[in-house]
Amino acid sequence: MNNPMVDEFFDKAKKWQEELLALRSIILDCMLIEDYKWKQPCYTFKNSNVVLMHGFKDYCAIMFFKGALLSDDRGLLIQQTENVQATRQIRFTNVKEIVKIKTTIKAYIFEAIEIEKAGLKVEMKMSTDLVFPKEFEDALNKNKALKKAFEALTPGRQRAYNLYFSAPKQSKTVETRIVKYTAQIIKGIGLNDCTCGLSQKMPYCDGSHKQLK
Repeated sequence: MNNPMVDEFFDKAKKWQEELLALRSIILDCMLIEDYKWKQPCYTFKNSNVVLMHGFKDYCAIMFFKGALLSDDRGLLIQQTENVQATRQIRFTNVKEIVKIKTTIKAYIFEAIEIEKAGLKVEMKMSTDLVFPKEFEDALNKNKALKKAFEALTPGRQRAYNLYFSAPKQSKTVETRIVKYTAQIIKGIGLNDCTCGLSQKMPYCDGSHKQLK
């Protein structure tokens, strides 16, 4: 079933409209629920995110949230950066590319659904080169939710928080910073992520983009 917010997204799309509509048709054939998250069409299975569509300057793509667990027999999946642990993309530059591998795209989606049915999770690895200030180590040991959420962050986000917490010379300042950002870490939000909803590149922010209104 089509989501009205996604319909509006396609009506306003200035680039990759034909390609994304073709991908939408394929994904909906796989019986996923259409939603609109992070300003992009997102498709879920029993409220779990499975695949998201988005367009870039040189290509459009479908992104599998647990792509790292897919078998990828055709070698189609792309890891956006070395710091990305779970998600993987399949990229396209025209409709012909999409139509050519329509059956394969569906096979990848059905495998992703089976991963959700099985309750499988990507094992996130924490950056091993980080040396945490004692105050942050103590906070991680005392707060299991914080530790789990921090380990789930990308290495880049982990590093950003660690640098921020390590900067002050006074222990009290370090503790204040940790307390201030604990809730944000638990929500999976990076230190420099956009949270005001005005940035087109990030779903979160600290309010600094409000000046763009």
